[in-house]
Amino acid sequence: MRTQARAPRRPRLLGLAGAVIAALWCGLLIGPPVAFVRWREGRLAELTAPAVQANWDGFRAAMQRESGRTGPVQRKVPKSAEPPELVWLRDYPALAVTAWVAFVGILGGFVGLLALGMLREAAARSAAENQPRREGDDEEQHQRDAEHTEQRRH
Repeated sequence: MRTQARAPRRPRLLGLAGAVIAALWCGLLIGPPVAFVRWREGRLAELTAPAVQANWDGFRAAMQRESGRTGPVQRKVPKSAEPPELVWLRDYPALAVTAWVAFVGILGGFVGLLALGMLREAAARSAAENQPRREGDDEEQHQRDAEHTEQRRH
C-alpha cells in the first residue's frame, strides 16, 4: 500500500495574516470616505455663511484691482462667484470618493497581496529549514541532473 505524501498544511498564522490584511484593506477602503462625507456636511454649513461669501468677494475685488498693474506677477481674477472649496464639496464629493476607492482599491490591494506573498515565502523557507536533511540529497540530485543533461544531448 502506497502512502501519498501529504502537502504541508498552511500554518494558521498565514490565514490570520490574510484576514488581518483583508480587514485593514477594507477599513482603508471604507473608513476615509465615510469620514469625508461626515466632515463635508459640517464644512458645507460653515462655507454657506455670509461672512465666507463676503471674504471671497473681497478677495476677488482685490485680485481685480491688482490684475491691471504691471509688475513681476500678473494676477488673474478667479471666475467663480463662489469659494472653490464650497463648489468642490457641494458638486464633486462623488468624484473624491471614487478616486479614493480606486486608488486604495488598486494600490492597497496590490500591497496587501505583496505582503501576503512575502509572508508565505518566509513561512515556506522556515519550514524548509526546519526539515531534517538526509545525507546525500544534494549528491543524488546532482547525479539526476547530470543524467538528464546527458539524455538531452543524444
